[in-house]
Order: sequence, then C-alpha cells, then structure tokens
Amino acid sequence: MNNATIIIGLGNPGAKFQDTRHNVGFMAVDKFAEINNFPEFKLNKKFNAEVSEEILDEQKILLVKPKTFMNNSGIAVRSLTKPYPIDANPLIVIHDDIDLPVGKIKIVKERGSAGHKGVESIIKAIGNKNLIRIRIGIKPEQSCSPNHRIEKAEIIVLKKFLKEEQKIINQTIEKTAEALNFLIKNDLEKTMNEFNKQ
Repeated sequence: MNNATIIIGLGNPGAKFQDTRHNVGFMAVDKFAEINNFPEFKLNKKFNAEVSEEILDEQKILLVKPKTFMNNSGIAVRSLTKPYPIDANPLIVIHDDIDLPVGKIKIVKERGSAGHKGVESIIKAIGNKNLIRIRIGIKPEQSCSPNHRIEKAEIIVLKKFLKEEQKIINQTIEKTAEALNFLIKNDLEKTMNEFNKQ
C-alpha cells in the first residue's frame, strides 16, 4: 500500500476560470507548491488531475488539482483513494466557501458539504470519514441580504475578486499555505486551534 499526505485544491480547469472565486483551492495549492519548491504539476491521466509530488518533513506529499470540473471533483478524488486509502492516508481538501467572508479560513473535519457542489461530489464518492477540509472565505462584503446566497451563489463563485479583495485573498492564500505546512508538522487539533481563531 502507498503512503502519502494528499492535498487537493478544488477549482475549474481552463484559463477562463483561472482567477475566479471558485478557484481559490487551486491558488492555495499553487502557493504551497511554490513556497516548498515542488516540481511542476504534470497531468496524471489515471487520476484525471494535475499532480506534483515531493518529500517534506520525511513525508510524501501529493498535491492535486482535479481536471474534472468542480461539480465532478469526486471522480478524481475517488481514483486517488484507490492507491491511497483515506483510512491510512491524510486527505486534505481546500475549497472556496461563500458562507465565510473574504480573508477568513476555517479548518474542519468530517463536516457536511453546506451546499458546496465540489465537496458534495467528493462526499458522495468517498464518504466523509477522516476528510479534512480548509474552507477559504470568498463572500463579498456587499452580500448581506438574507436571500443573497440562494439567489446569487452560482454567479458569485465564477466572478473575479475586486481590486481591494484581491490584496486580502493573496494574504489568505499565503495563510492557507502556512496552515498546510503547520499541519504537516503538527496534529489537526493544534492546527485548528492555531488557524481557526485568526
């Protein structure tokens, strides 16, 4: 059996979606790869994803960006858990969260999807046991009306960040990469205590 810590960033492939709110998972994985000098991502057809692999702190780390669209993320994740079963290998999913304001991150374990289609797809494919997620806030400041999420969520996630938001999200992406580095060296509870309060 293979052993690795698998870090999956969710997003939509293609230049059209590159800087949209829905793609913060990709951005975080890219930043983590850059900080830790991972090799270039390469397409792995078996996993239907772009993958980069490195040893960090004596652990094999697999960075993954599914090539499926967001709503079908579970297809790529399920193929990964065949050689790397989730009960023996930590699996961390990084994704956008429209319920959290821009700049906020929240680390959770074995929680429901809260309507996020990519997370929903993963839970349907592999279940929720041992599933760690880093939620990155993308909620615009102006979206304060009670019905806003229901009416506008699908539109908001495909929009780019406003100029003032972009500065905040750049810092948030760095903070997410920092949280990942911390989690690799420490346990989950310590990481949650450290980063969920920020």
